[in-house]
Amino acid sequence: MFVDRVTIYVKGGDGGNGAMSFRREKYAPKGGPNGGDGGHGGDVVLIADTGNSNLAHLSFQRHWKADRGENGMGADCHGKTAHDMVIKVPVGTIIRDRERGHVLKDLKEHGEKVVIARGGKGGFGNAHFKSSTNRAPRQFEKGFIGEDRWIILEMKVIADVGLIGLPNAGKSTLLSRISHAHPEIADYPFTTKYPNLGTVHTGRDDAFVVADIPGLIEGAHAGHGLGHEFLRHVERTRLLVHLVASESMDESDPWKNYQTIREEIRLYSPTLAERPEMVVLTKMDLTASDDAKAKFEEQLGRPVMAISAVTGKGMNQLMHEISDRLAEIGQLVEPEPESVLTAINLPKKVSAITDTVAESDLSIKAAPESQLADEALLLQESQE
Repeated sequence: MFVDRVTIYVKGGDGGNGAMSFRREKYAPKGGPNGGDGGHGGDVVLIADTGNSNLAHLSFQRHWKADRGENGMGADCHGKTAHDMVIKVPVGTIIRDRERGHVLKDLKEHGEKVVIARGGKGGFGNAHFKSSTNRAPRQFEKGFIGEDRWIILEMKVIADVGLIGLPNAGKSTLLSRISHAHPEIADYPFTTKYPNLGTVHTGRDDAFVVADIPGLIEGAHAGHGLGHEFLRHVERTRLLVHLVASESMDESDPWKNYQTIREEIRLYSPTLAERPEMVVLTKMDLTASDDAKAKFEEQLGRPVMAISAVTGKGMNQLMHEISDRLAEIGQLVEPEPESVLTAINLPKKVSAITDTVAESDLSIKAAPESQLADEALLLQESQE
């Protein structure tokens, strides 16, 4: 099963309560306070891992909660800090806040991680509050509540090359011939139900990753077919390889098929439509393929590559041409999404001397713009 979007609830562990205790021994009747501090709650950490190809392992569990810290004890014994809950996600996962919709983090590299819900701080025991004037304190803290939120995880395949085209244009067949990937291949439309990745070695000490995107149809940008679900997987590719069948099963015109896909990409994302593109005619082993190629090049106004996955015609030339184009393009520079977690520099733990802490005390709420404007006006009047 392939899953590229899930919504889950994450909660950091609550902090352990501090202890109120006094030393009671035979020869130390007034030994003083010895209540230990509570342990910190565990954080919820998301880490990008190449061992996960999609988010299917998260679709069966909606709630992820870290353990709470252990309570403090007497004899100055501090509670144990809970272990962090680590959730592994595929490389290329975007984390969004469900309530506000903003991006919290974009995990693009293996091993990159982010604390998505911090655990609560453990409360101080009464030994923390002893002083020369307060020699028998009965103050202690309860553990702080851990952060919680609903998040949306959205995976975008990270590949160098994206194979696009109408169903049965030969994308899966091409991927199986140039890499060790084994996508499903059949003579009916929509054989590919999810993106397939394959690594291509050209024999020139270089390699690149190719993504086979499920077949697009007219209206894909509006949710028709499978294209709306998987168009986002080509957003991170550096080069689009547009496969056009020289002779379709429905006897449609190759030029119209090419224009259909180009229009769908433009409607989905004008930025994606400007991505470098290679046009490749497939199924050149058919009888009328040469005439179709000449007519297509005349309509397009430039030469196109022609291949046959059955006979192997043009395959090596195509791989070398893709490698050369990728070298010319260089690395894709994506704009960094505005991340709230990186914009707000919060301390690891928050402390306060209170017996109870309300959950609302740990939430970060943005003041309304009208309130900020009023405060600025009052400050200006006071300075005048």
